[in-house]
Amino acid sequence: MEIQWRKSTKSSGPDGNNCLELAEHNGEILMRESDHPGVVIHTTRAKLRAFLDGAKEGEFDNLA
Repeated sequence: MEIQWRKSTKSSGPDGNNCLELAEHNGEILMRESDHPGVVIHTTRAKLRAFLDGAKEGEFDNLA
């Protein structure tokens, strides 16, 4: 089964390569940078949800 990567419509850059891509595979959530597709981070839905909730609340705004 081929992994179906998804990226945000808010991705920027001339080639749309300034983004993270996400996929679900074998019960895991996979993340990679579009310009380094060979480096894949494996996580769980719960950990991704905790991160997204923190991002929505501005916990990481000082990093951007």
